[in-house]
Amino acid sequence: MRNMTPICSVILMAGSLTAPGIALAHTDITAFDQSVFAQPPETVDCTLEDGTETSCHKLVVNYMPEGLEIGPFCPATLDDEGGIWNWTGENGKLYRIDGDFLRMLDGLGYRFFDDEGNVQSVDNATTRPTVDHACINVTADDTVKITMLVPETPVMADSPADLGVVGKVGVALDGVPIFSDAPSIQQTGHMPALDTCGGHIDPGGWYHWHATATDIDTVYDHENVTADCSLPQDSGAQFGYAFDGFPMFGSTEADGTAVTGLDECNGHTGPTAIGETYHYHSSEDFPNLPPCLVGVQAQDNFLTTATAGVGATHPDEGMRRNDGGPAGQTPPGFDEAAKKLGVTAKKLLQAMGDPRDGHPDLATAAENLGVTEAELRDILPPPPGH
Repeated sequence: MRNMTPICSVILMAGSLTAPGIALAHTDITAFDQSVFAQPPETVDCTLEDGTETSCHKLVVNYMPEGLEIGPFCPATLDDEGGIWNWTGENGKLYRIDGDFLRMLDGLGYRFFDDEGNVQSVDNATTRPTVDHACINVTADDTVKITMLVPETPVMADSPADLGVVGKVGVALDGVPIFSDAPSIQQTGHMPALDTCGGHIDPGGWYHWHATATDIDTVYDHENVTADCSLPQDSGAQFGYAFDGFPMFGSTEADGTAVTGLDECNGHTGPTAIGETYHYHSSEDFPNLPPCLVGVQAQDNFLTTATAGVGATHPDEGMRRNDGGPAGQTPPGFDEAAKKLGVTAKKLLQAMGDPRDGHPDLATAAENLGVTEAELRDILPPPPGH
């Protein structure tokens, strides 16, 4: 294993987002909780997505840190409280998943409970939902290991990369992977419920965040949501590292003062506990993560030993688990539509974008897929439950 320098600085050309000559700190592996690693971290040769040959930290973790409290996710009945969900349709905002929220969705045409008030839940890793709208609650697989690559020295991209839905964001200091916003109900018909720390279990059986979990109370205060995360909250603390190698912090500076001069990715260059460097901050809105990354990620930077889900190295095509993203699943009929188009379901979903308003841009999607809008409309299934 190559010797790893804890904190040192290099001079990088930062493009349009920071001025040339700014010192940007190396990724500091000692900042991680060392107990989360399934094997000692090592520095390996890697290739960035822009073709740059460089060195990366190779981090191998288990399906979930030992002792981490997760849940609740789906409530059992309308009288119970589950986790949280960021509803993006009419009356859109962050909600606690409870009877009031589910009745509101029912009024909009999304019924997640039966006539007796039992919430329709399913483990979509192994079982296809038999209803139009189900709350997703996946069972963990304690045998899964996750391998991640983080550049040792960050490299600025020519332009920021939008993270979109279930994009790879980074890794928390407790070893938990971080992904951007989960698939919307309008997209899949179902709700992959998040717990009160903003995380859930992927169809591959491993836990991950869709939020800056150590500063999620800031979001709850801003959105007037009654919920508590089991993790200690600190708006000035470092949460983790993005997959481009830049650190991620809470919504304030270390001394609790407001951050200023943030760019479109919610980052800026300034002093931190690990040195003068470009870094990201969380926001008051959910998901409180950077919407884009300014640096370049490594190729093949996320692999798991799972047979399904994002990063699966040996996917089992016979199982319901698929490559649609963390805790997501392709909408009913999308697999068949993708086959007719000669593409994967994941590519079809990417071409459709995130139809948060229930009306995807079919003209753009058709152009991206090389078909006419009329042809695409004939091939696509109807929106879930409508």
